[in-house]
Amino acid sequence: MPGATTLGLVCKDGVILASERRVSYGYFVMSKTGKKVFKITDSIGAACAGLVADMQILVREVAAHIHIYTYETNRDAAVKTTAKLMGNLLFQRRMFPYLTQTIIAGIDNEGPSLYVLDPLGSVLGDKYASVGTGSEMAVGVLESDYKDGMTIEEAKKVIADAFKSAIARDVGSGEGADLLIITKDGIKEESLKFA
Repeated sequence: MPGATTLGLVCKDGVILASERRVSYGYFVMSKTGKKVFKITDSIGAACAGLVADMQILVREVAAHIHIYTYETNRDAAVKTTAKLMGNLLFQRRMFPYLTQTIIAGIDNEGPSLYVLDPLGSVLGDKYASVGTGSEMAVGVLESDYKDGMTIEEAKKVIADAFKSAIARDVGSGEGADLLIITKDGIKEESLKFA
Protein backbone atom coordinates (compact mmCIF):
# COMPACT_ATOMS: atom_id res chain seq x y z
CA MET A 1 0.00 0.00 0.00
CA PRO A 2 1.37 3.45 -0.85
CA GLY A 3 2.45 5.57 2.10
CA ALA A 4 0.57 8.61 3.35
CA THR A 5 -0.71 10.42 6.41
CA THR A 6 -4.20 11.88 6.30
CA LEU A 7 -6.04 13.60 9.15
CA GLY A 8 -9.46 15.00 10.01
CA LEU A 9 -10.65 17.01 13.02
CA VAL A 10 -14.05 18.32 14.08
CA CYS A 11 -13.86 21.85 15.50
CA LYS A 12 -16.35 24.14 17.22
CA ASP A 13 -17.07 26.03 14.00
CA GLY A 14 -16.25 23.49 11.29
CA VAL A 15 -13.94 20.66 10.27
CA ILE A 16 -10.44 20.37 8.89
CA LEU A 17 -9.28 17.69 6.47
CA ALA A 18 -5.55 17.43 5.76
CA SER A 19 -3.12 15.20 3.92
CA GLU A 20 0.59 15.40 3.27
CA ARG A 21 1.76 15.67 -0.36
CA ARG A 22 4.20 12.81 -0.87
CA VAL A 23 3.07 10.10 -3.29
CA SER A 24 5.26 7.05 -2.74
CA TYR A 25 5.23 3.39 -3.61
CA GLY A 26 7.44 1.54 -1.14
CA TYR A 27 10.69 3.51 -0.99
CA PHE A 28 10.16 5.22 -4.35
CA VAL A 29 8.80 8.78 -4.22
CA MET A 30 6.60 9.27 -7.30
CA SER A 31 5.67 12.90 -6.57
CA LYS A 32 6.21 15.58 -3.96
CA THR A 33 3.09 17.53 -4.92
CA GLY A 34 0.27 14.98 -4.79
CA LYS A 35 -3.13 16.32 -3.78
CA LYS A 36 -5.13 14.01 -1.52
CA VAL A 37 -7.83 16.38 -0.22
CA PHE A 38 -10.90 16.91 -2.37
CA LYS A 39 -14.00 19.09 -2.37
CA ILE A 40 -17.20 17.08 -2.93
CA THR A 41 -19.76 19.88 -2.41
CA ASP A 42 -19.58 23.43 -1.04
CA SER A 43 -19.82 22.03 2.50
CA ILE A 44 -18.38 18.48 2.29
CA GLY A 45 -14.89 17.23 1.52
CA ALA A 46 -12.79 14.08 1.48
CA ALA A 47 -9.20 13.30 2.37
CA CYS A 48 -7.59 10.01 1.37
CA ALA A 49 -4.57 7.77 1.80
CA GLY A 50 -3.78 5.01 -0.69
CA LEU A 51 -3.68 4.79 -4.47
CA VAL A 52 -4.16 8.27 -5.94
CA ALA A 53 -6.04 7.00 -9.02
CA ASP A 54 -8.54 5.13 -6.84
CA MET A 55 -9.01 8.24 -4.68
CA GLN A 56 -9.67 10.47 -7.67
CA ILE A 57 -12.18 8.13 -9.32
CA LEU A 58 -14.03 7.43 -6.07
CA VAL A 59 -14.36 11.11 -5.14
CA ARG A 60 -15.55 12.03 -8.66
CA GLU A 61 -18.17 9.28 -8.59
CA VAL A 62 -19.44 10.34 -5.15
CA ALA A 63 -19.56 14.00 -6.22
CA ALA A 64 -21.57 13.10 -9.33
CA HIS A 65 -24.10 11.05 -7.31
CA ILE A 66 -24.42 13.80 -4.70
CA HIS A 67 -25.00 16.45 -7.38
CA ILE A 68 -27.78 14.30 -8.87
CA TYR A 69 -29.26 13.77 -5.39
CA THR A 70 -29.21 17.54 -4.76
CA TYR A 71 -30.84 18.25 -8.13
CA GLU A 72 -33.58 15.62 -7.69
CA THR A 73 -34.45 16.41 -4.06
CA ASN A 74 -33.80 20.17 -4.20
CA ARG A 75 -31.83 19.98 -0.93
CA ASP A 76 -28.20 19.59 0.05
CA ALA A 77 -26.93 16.16 1.04
CA ALA A 78 -25.96 15.63 4.67
CA VAL A 79 -22.40 14.65 5.53
CA LYS A 80 -23.61 11.25 6.79
CA THR A 81 -25.53 10.67 3.54
CA THR A 82 -22.36 11.36 1.55
CA ALA A 83 -20.30 9.03 3.75
CA LYS A 84 -22.91 6.25 3.44
CA LEU A 85 -22.99 6.68 -0.35
CA MET A 86 -19.21 6.32 -0.51
CA GLY A 87 -19.44 3.31 1.83
CA ASN A 88 -21.96 1.68 -0.54
CA LEU A 89 -19.71 2.31 -3.56
CA LEU A 90 -16.74 0.82 -1.70
CA PHE A 91 -18.77 -2.22 -0.60
CA GLN A 92 -19.93 -2.86 -4.17
CA ARG A 93 -16.25 -3.15 -5.14
CA ARG A 94 -15.28 -5.32 -2.14
CA MET A 95 -14.02 -8.21 -4.32
CA PHE A 96 -11.71 -5.82 -6.25
CA PRO A 97 -11.52 -2.93 -3.78
CA TYR A 98 -10.42 0.61 -4.28
CA LEU A 99 -7.14 0.76 -2.37
CA THR A 100 -7.90 3.84 -0.36
CA GLN A 101 -8.71 4.82 3.20
CA THR A 102 -10.94 7.87 3.30
CA ILE A 103 -12.15 10.52 5.71
CA ILE A 104 -15.37 12.34 4.77
CA ALA A 105 -16.14 15.51 6.72
CA GLY A 106 -18.25 18.61 6.42
CA ILE A 107 -20.89 20.79 7.95
CA ASP A 108 -24.67 20.50 7.56
CA ASN A 109 -27.86 21.17 9.56
CA GLU A 110 -26.57 18.83 12.30
CA GLY A 111 -23.32 20.81 12.59
CA PRO A 112 -19.78 19.66 11.78
CA SER A 113 -19.17 15.91 11.48
CA LEU A 114 -16.54 13.43 10.33
CA TYR A 115 -16.64 9.81 9.12
CA VAL A 116 -13.83 7.33 8.48
CA LEU A 117 -14.15 4.70 5.74
CA ASP A 118 -12.02 1.64 5.07
CA PRO A 119 -11.55 0.05 1.60
CA LEU A 120 -14.53 -2.29 2.17
CA GLY A 121 -17.03 0.45 3.01
CA SER A 122 -17.25 0.58 6.80
CA VAL A 123 -18.53 4.00 7.92
CA LEU A 124 -17.48 5.12 11.40
CA GLY A 125 -18.27 8.52 12.90
CA ASP A 126 -15.69 10.24 15.12
CA LYS A 127 -14.38 13.62 16.32
CA TYR A 128 -10.92 13.10 14.82
CA ALA A 129 -9.24 10.51 12.63
CA SER A 130 -5.97 9.52 11.05
CA VAL A 131 -5.47 7.06 8.18
CA GLY A 132 -2.50 5.90 6.15
CA THR A 133 0.94 4.53 6.94
CA GLY A 134 1.76 7.43 9.27
CA SER A 135 -1.51 7.22 11.17
CA GLU A 136 -0.09 5.35 14.17
CA MET A 137 2.29 8.22 14.93
CA ALA A 138 -0.21 10.97 14.15
CA VAL A 139 -3.05 9.50 16.21
CA GLY A 140 -0.89 9.64 19.34
CA VAL A 141 -0.70 13.42 18.98
CA LEU A 142 -4.41 13.67 18.16
CA GLU A 143 -5.37 11.64 21.22
CA SER A 144 -3.27 13.74 23.57
CA ASP A 145 -3.98 17.21 22.11
CA TYR A 146 -7.55 17.07 20.75
CA LYS A 147 -10.24 18.79 22.84
CA ASP A 148 -13.95 19.22 22.16
CA GLY A 149 -14.82 22.76 21.13
CA MET A 150 -11.44 23.64 19.59
CA THR A 151 -11.27 26.61 17.25
CA ILE A 152 -10.01 26.22 13.70
CA GLU A 153 -6.71 27.89 14.66
CA GLU A 154 -6.19 25.56 17.63
CA ALA A 155 -6.96 22.57 15.42
CA LYS A 156 -4.42 23.71 12.79
CA LYS A 157 -1.69 23.60 15.42
CA VAL A 158 -2.70 20.08 16.49
CA ILE A 159 -2.70 18.98 12.83
CA ALA A 160 0.77 20.48 12.26
CA ASP A 161 2.13 18.67 15.34
CA ALA A 162 0.53 15.37 14.24
CA PHE A 163 2.07 15.68 10.77
CA LYS A 164 5.50 16.48 12.19
CA SER A 165 5.32 13.34 14.33
CA ALA A 166 4.26 11.17 11.38
CA ILE A 167 6.72 12.64 8.89
CA ALA A 168 9.63 12.13 11.30
CA ARG A 169 8.89 8.40 11.49
CA ASP A 170 7.14 7.39 8.23
CA VAL A 171 9.17 7.33 5.01
CA GLY A 172 5.95 7.40 2.94
CA SER A 173 4.85 10.79 4.30
CA GLY A 174 6.27 14.27 3.73
CA GLU A 175 6.60 17.39 1.57
CA GLY A 176 4.17 19.63 3.48
CA ALA A 177 0.41 19.27 3.71
CA ASP A 178 -2.79 20.47 2.06
CA LEU A 179 -5.71 21.51 4.29
CA LEU A 180 -9.41 21.74 3.46
CA ILE A 181 -11.10 23.96 6.05
CA ILE A 182 -14.89 23.62 5.97
CA THR A 183 -17.10 26.09 7.86
CA LYS A 184 -20.63 27.44 7.43
CA ASP A 185 -19.07 30.09 5.15
CA GLY A 186 -17.79 27.45 2.71
CA ILE A 187 -14.51 25.69 1.95
CA LYS A 188 -11.08 27.26 2.13
CA GLU A 189 -7.84 25.57 1.06
CA GLU A 190 -4.54 26.19 2.83
CA SER A 191 -1.15 24.53 2.93
CA LEU A 192 1.47 23.80 5.58
CA LYS A 193 5.21 23.60 5.09
CA PHE A 194 7.49 21.72 7.44
CA ALA A 195 11.16 22.60 7.97
